[in-house]
Amino acid sequence: MIRQGKAPIPTPWGTFNMIAYADNPAESSPHLALVHKSYNPSEHALLRIHSECLTGDLFGSKRCDCGEQLTNSLAMIAKEGGVLLYLRQEGRGIGLINKLKAYNLQDNGLNTADANTHLGFQEDGRRYDVALEMLKDLGISKVRLITNNPEKVAAFEYSSIEIVDRVPIVIPTKEENEEYIKTKKEVFGHFF
Repeated sequence: MIRQGKAPIPTPWGTFNMIAYADNPAESSPHLALVHKSYNPSEHALLRIHSECLTGDLFGSKRCDCGEQLTNSLAMIAKEGGVLLYLRQEGRGIGLINKLKAYNLQDNGLNTADANTHLGFQEDGRRYDVALEMLKDLGISKVRLITNNPEKVAAFEYSSIEIVDRVPIVIPTKEENEEYIKTKKEVFGHFF
């Protein structure tokens, strides 16, 4: 995983330096680091590791809380001058097409985890080793991690990067995502 490009990106939350990471410079969907312009490398980085969710992040789907987690995290990071890593692992690692198939299975009674396994995938196939590589490249050794996901916390266990604090992210549940949030809590063990 190599830095392939970098440019300042003005956003509603302030200016971030966007850095693209990929093994190949022709990669059309690289992982991204968004480093707020006021980030101070001598401080513990306020960090969000966010896995791509096109339906929630871009289109505001109410089936999940991903888009709201992203925008709330960007606001928190902008306020403190932190970092967001945007990992291209749509649908818990199954990709957009299979995610849409999983949605249909969920509409017929399966939860997120069972829909993924029904399609032949792991309940959650996301990996966070690439995030650790990106943080090392950015020179970040201590973080305050914005997450409710115990798997993200566990990813740091044997790394040289220390979590000094876990910062919860609270998004109110909606009627459309009640089952999804319930599955995150009961099956995936998310902190709420």
